[in-house]
Amino acid sequence: MRLQTKLLILMMLSLVAIGACKPKAEETETAVVEATPAAADTMAQTGPVKYRVEFTPLWTKDNFPFEYPDTSLIHKPHFSGLIGTAHNASYHLFLDGQMPTPGLERLSEEGKHDPLSAEINAAIGAGNALALTESDPLKDFSQTATAEVTVDDAHPMVSLVAMIAPSPDWFAGVSDVNLRDNGSWVDSKTVDATAWDSGGDDGTTYLADDKDNDPKKPTSMNKGRHFMKDGQTMPVGRITFTRL
Repeated sequence: MRLQTKLLILMMLSLVAIGACKPKAEETETAVVEATPAAADTMAQTGPVKYRVEFTPLWTKDNFPFEYPDTSLIHKPHFSGLIGTAHNASYHLFLDGQMPTPGLERLSEEGKHDPLSAEINAAIGAGNALALTESDPLKDFSQTATAEVTVDDAHPMVSLVAMIAPSPDWFAGVSDVNLRDNGSWVDSKTVDATAWDSGGDDGTTYLADDKDNDPKKPTSMNKGRHFMKDGQTMPVGRITFTRL
């Protein structure tokens, strides 16, 4: 009789132990299921990601009538090709108050991509930029200039510039445009490109003689009458990024 009692007690204890283990197994299984989507979402955010860049000109005589260059000139009003890159927070193609690099100065004065392209490639070699982006010049303002830019998690920001021609050292540009929003790549983003003065030339009119600054001045937004309308600084172009 005592033996039967002992066996019954052992069976009851075994059933209790098995029942206690079941919730733990279910909790483990649930935790795995919940973690899987989060892991997949993290993987989905990794780069590289490509964007189409479209530059729409707004610098026309109707919008900027003050001393607008004569459209009968051999070198009619136009923009040089866009040049820029995707980069991290340690690199800036240009900034308000930052001294111009030789590459930015030549781009703003002559529309030449070299040596700015070499400076960007040096930033790529240092790990601060991802890839060089360029477009053809924009001479027909009924058209747009297009290019592609590649970004990734380490280089989510984009900066682009193009010379305003003719001009002493003025350029259109966007700086540090972040294509991430709340941890995800945006589908599209449109930003205004304003007029800037690189600080390399002292000219104050579109057709001013070449007069290099010595010493150079910091880059600044151009708030002269040429780019004002109704007391407001107006964008000379618009850049749209569309995810491919």
